[in-house]
Amino acid sequence: MSDAKYDAIVIGGGHHGTIMACYLAKAGMSVAVLERHTAFGGGAISEEGPAPGFRQNPCAHFTRFYGHPAYEDFNLREEGLEYVFPEQNEGMIFDDGSSFIGYSAYRVVDPITGRTELAPDNVQKTYEQIKAFSQRDADMYLRLFDQYNKYWKAAFHKHRFTEPPQWPIPDALEELMAIPDSGVEPVHQFMSIRQIAYDFFESPELRTLFMRATPTSGGCFPDDPGGLMTLVHAMGLVLSFEPAAIVKGGTQSITDALVSAGKKLGVKYFTGHNVDKIIVEGGKATGVELSDGSHFHSTIVVSDLGMPQTYLRLLRDETISDRILHRLNNIHYDRGQILWGNVAMHELPEYKAEHLNPGVGIQPRLYTGAKDPDYFASKYQHDIFLLGYPQQLYVLTAPDSIWDRTRAPEGKNTVLIEDFTAPARFFSGTEWTRIKEDFVNQWLDKWETYAPNMTRDNIIATRIYSPYDVQSGHPDMIEGGWTEGSMIASQLGRFRPFPELASYRSPIKNLYQCSSNLHSAAGIGRGSGYIAYKVIAEDRGLPRFWEMANRDF
Repeated sequence: MSDAKYDAIVIGGGHHGTIMACYLAKAGMSVAVLERHTAFGGGAISEEGPAPGFRQNPCAHFTRFYGHPAYEDFNLREEGLEYVFPEQNEGMIFDDGSSFIGYSAYRVVDPITGRTELAPDNVQKTYEQIKAFSQRDADMYLRLFDQYNKYWKAAFHKHRFTEPPQWPIPDALEELMAIPDSGVEPVHQFMSIRQIAYDFFESPELRTLFMRATPTSGGCFPDDPGGLMTLVHAMGLVLSFEPAAIVKGGTQSITDALVSAGKKLGVKYFTGHNVDKIIVEGGKATGVELSDGSHFHSTIVVSDLGMPQTYLRLLRDETISDRILHRLNNIHYDRGQILWGNVAMHELPEYKAEHLNPGVGIQPRLYTGAKDPDYFASKYQHDIFLLGYPQQLYVLTAPDSIWDRTRAPEGKNTVLIEDFTAPARFFSGTEWTRIKEDFVNQWLDKWETYAPNMTRDNIIATRIYSPYDVQSGHPDMIEGGWTEGSMIASQLGRFRPFPELASYRSPIKNLYQCSSNLHSAAGIGRGSGYIAYKVIAEDRGLPRFWEMANRDF
C-alpha cells in the first residue's frame, strides 16, 4: 500500500467524490477514493434513529438525484436508487388555522426515469389554493409558471450542470434578463429575499412562505441578496412547479448506488485513510501522503474537500499566494445552520386545518408558523442569533414514512423537523445541548395546537442535531452550516467561493477540486462533481459522456 499507484486519486468520499470516481473510471482510468471516515457519503448518509428500527438522515434530506446526469449515466436505478413521487409538494399551516397546499405542476409518469408530464389539474388546484388568499397572487402563479416553462427551467438546468463563464459573459440565468417577457429583471439579481417576496407577492401567506422556504433551499435569510440562482430555485419549489421526491431508504441510498456503480467500473474505495497532504513535485500534483506516512501516487488528484482543508491543510507546505490565503479566511459561513432531526411517533399528526382544507398535512415539505411576514423579515434572524431559535417557531415537517416505509417499523411513523439557528461558534457545547432540548419542547407544545393528537404520549423518541454536532462530524461544514459556504450572491456561480478559486482547476497543475465550495453550491444533486469531470475531460481528452448521451450538458 505504501507505493500504490493509480491514474487518479479522489480525496474524500462525499457525494461529489463518488460521482467523480464513477466518471473517471468510466473514462478508463484506474481510480482510488480515500475517505478518512469509516463510511462514504459525506452529507449523503442515513443512520438508525431516533429509536431502534427507525431510519433518519443526519444531514442532507431533500434530494432529487434522479435528475442528475449520473443517474442516467450509471443506471443508478438498477443500483438500488429508487424514488417515490407524491402528488402534493409544499404546504403551510398558519397559526390562524388557514393553510396552503401546493400540488406538483408536473406529474412523474415514469418512476424509473423520472420522466414527467404537465398536470393541468394540479396547476388548477394550486391556483385555487392561492386564489383563496389573493387573486393577484394566483394570477402571478400562472404567469410565473408560464415563464418557468418557457425560460427558467431550461436555464436553471443548464446553470446547474455547466461551468460558469468568466465575467462579463452572462451565464444561463443572467441571459434571462435580456429576454423581455422572461420575468427576470436586472434588479432581481441584487434584491434581498425579502424584496423578492414582496415584489412578486402581495398576500402575507405567500410572502411568509417564500421567506421561510428559501432558507431551506439556499440557507439565505430575508435580508440576504440571494442572486438569480436562489430566485429561480426557490420560486420553483415554493410554487411546486416540480414534483416532490422521496428517496427510498434515505439519502444513504444515493451513496450506496454510486459506490456500487463505481465498484463495477473498477474503482477502489478505502475508508479510514486520512490524507495528510498532497504531494507536489515540479509544480505538479503527483499523489498524496496519508497520516501514517504511506503514499498513493497518481497522474491527477481531485479534492472533494472544501477549499480551507485543501489549501490550508493538504497544501500547507506549498507556496500559495497571499491573495488566496487572505480570501480563504474571508469565506462567509454564517448561513445554513439548522436545528433538525426526526421525531419517532405512534400516530401521524392529525391537523385541525384538514377540516377546512382536506389533504393538508401530508406534504413532503410542510411549513408551520404565524402569518406574519414582518416578523420573519425583521426579527426572525435576530431571535435565532441571540437565543438559538425563533420566538415564533417556523418549523418545517416532512412526514417521510408516509411514502417510504423503510423509515419506520410497521405501524409507527417518523417525521423530520427543521428550523433555523445560529452559527456553531455562538454557543458552547453545553449551551447547544440546552438549546436542542428547549427547541424540541417548545415545538412539541406548539405542534399540539396544530394537531391535538401530538401529545407527549404519541412521541416515541427524538434525535436533533445542532450546528455544533454537524461541524464536529463534517469539517467542511464550517460553523455547522449545510451550505459549506453561505449561498449569498457574492458566493455563487463564477464567484464561489471567491474568484481566484472559482475554477475546478487549481493553481497547481494536475490538481482539481469538486466540492460544494464551488458552483453549483451545496445540496445533493448539484453539479460540482459532474462539472469538474467535464473540465478534466477537456484538459486530458477524456470521453465526453454528455455528448454520447445526446445531452447539451
